[in-house]
Amino acid sequence: MSEADMDLSPEFLAIAACPACHAKFAVDYDRTELVCTAATCGLAYPVKDRIPVLVVDQARSTR
Repeated sequence: MSEADMDLSPEFLAIAACPACHAKFAVDYDRTELVCTAATCGLAYPVKDRIPVLVVDQARSTR
């Protein structure tokens, strides 16, 4: 999936934070996820129909 397909604004990405630890996100366009940048957290949140699902229970562990 391309950056345009996910359609996440730079303004949103500037203020979005991981609900579990409050760190910033990296965007994984291949997996359609927002990935927490904190080494101690390791959660990845899905983006479904261009809407980030920032629910810890629906996040995938990257560790």
